[in-house]
Amino acid sequence: MADQNNVIVFYDERMLAHEPDIEVPFLPGRMDKRIRSLLSGIGVPWTYPEHPARLTAIKHLLELEPVPGVTFETGKQATRDQLGRVHTNSYLDSIYQLRGENAWLDEDTTAVSPGSVDAAEVAAGTAIAAVQAVVDGRAESSFALVRPPGHHAEPVRARGFCLFNNVAVAAAHAQAELGCERVMIVDWDAHHGNGTQDIFSADPNVLFFDIHRAAPFYPGTGSLAEVGMGLGDGTIVNIPLPADADNAAYLKAFREILVPAAQWFRPDLILVSAGFDPHTHDLALNVSYDGFAAMTGILQSLARQQCGGRLVFVLEGGYNLISLSHGVRSVLQVLTGDEPPEPGLRGLTEVEAALAFHHGAFVTKP
Repeated sequence: MADQNNVIVFYDERMLAHEPDIEVPFLPGRMDKRIRSLLSGIGVPWTYPEHPARLTAIKHLLELEPVPGVTFETGKQATRDQLGRVHTNSYLDSIYQLRGENAWLDEDTTAVSPGSVDAAEVAAGTAIAAVQAVVDGRAESSFALVRPPGHHAEPVRARGFCLFNNVAVAAAHAQAELGCERVMIVDWDAHHGNGTQDIFSADPNVLFFDIHRAAPFYPGTGSLAEVGMGLGDGTIVNIPLPADADNAAYLKAFREILVPAAQWFRPDLILVSAGFDPHTHDLALNVSYDGFAAMTGILQSLARQQCGGRLVFVLEGGYNLISLSHGVRSVLQVLTGDEPPEPGLRGLTEVEAALAFHHGAFVTKP
């Protein structure tokens, strides 16, 4: 193992208060009827996929199997001004009116419970806290364990379990308050970060790199042709992949597209929208724990080359609790100093041992 690095993980129990319950009647009534009609056609029990156990499972694993060098801190609540850098006033007004309420915000995925707005404010503020810690030099890298996630949230609309765009709020704060002129956002979630792209599509000082499962997979955006607009033309980089894409595809994209893009852009800070639904257990793509570790190693090296090591991870998706928690741990192990394994090499030692054991068993006798 290399020299140990200090990594701060931000975790705040206030985010557990976001707990939509599909058994509770939601308003308006027409939306409630629409949702229940959709659920009745599934034919199997259904619960809200973005639930508090996503965070508690990660925290439990890190307590059960601590990663040396990791320390925990609590988050903080984002202010309206901080949220208003990436969301419109009318949208914020509409969300604040839902404080203490149960409601559906769209017809397919996004709902709130009485504690959801407070939780979403803490999620966005915790992403800011993670950036602040790195820019202040208290740690080379940090990881914000947040929910609800954020990368589908658009300036004027909640989508895909997301209320506020956490990584965008953190990036805008870094630009406005922390002297980070150029921010690079890397999104490796299985779903395209449509909201983040929408927010920064015309900003030449934010480079958004998104590798994801291609349309028609949700949300259906993120084609190669979506490259930004106006002064931001060329600062959006999308890598849409087929459903069976694995570590090799991700790492080729990182090494041959992401690395030169970062070297051209010269970021002052690198943010990662870290979703763990590309893992095989989540049935979206076929990335392994070693794959996440290897991508982390590439990003860590880039951050050290380009921006003094400043690297911040913000949790997005990942709904299988085992692969989610172990995926986060694989990232933290690399951030704290472990050498990332080369995916595909695991098991070779065992095969060599088996070869020695079985050698001669199938040799044809003369």
